[in-house]
Amino acid sequence: MSASALPNQPSPPSPTPQQTAEARAAFTASLLSAGTSTVESDLKTRAADLHANTAAIDKQEQALLKETKNLGKESDKWQKLVDGGARGVKETGDVQNWAEMLERDLCVLEDTMAMVEEEERNAHKGVDGGLANGRR
Repeated sequence: MSASALPNQPSPPSPTPQQTAEARAAFTASLLSAGTSTVESDLKTRAADLHANTAAIDKQEQALLKETKNLGKESDKWQKLVDGGARGVKETGDVQNWAEMLERDLCVLEDTMAMVEEEERNAHKGVDGGLANGRR
C-alpha cells in the first residue's frame, strides 16, 4: 500500500533547509568521527610499535657493537698465535739451514781427515821408498 492509500495518516512535515543542513552536518560528523577514531587508533598503535621497535633496535645495536669489539679482541689473539707459529716455522727453517751448513762443513772435514789419514798410511808404507825417491 502506498502512502496515498492511507487517508487517516497525516503526511510528515517537510524539513526546512536549515534542518536538512544540520542533519547533513551531524551525519557527516558522525561518519568522520567513526572513521577518524579507527584510523587514529591504527596510527597510534603503529606509532607505539615504531617506538618499541626503535628501542629494540637500539638495544640490538649496542649488543652488536659489544660483540664486534669482543670479536676484534679474539681476532687479535688469533693473529698473535699465527704470528708466533710463523716465527716458529721460520726458526725451524733457520735451524734446518744451519744444520745443513754444519753437515757440509763436517763432510769437508771428514774428507780432509780421510785424505790426511791416507797420506799418513802411504807415508808409513813407503818410508824407505819415499826416501829413496827424494821424498821427505
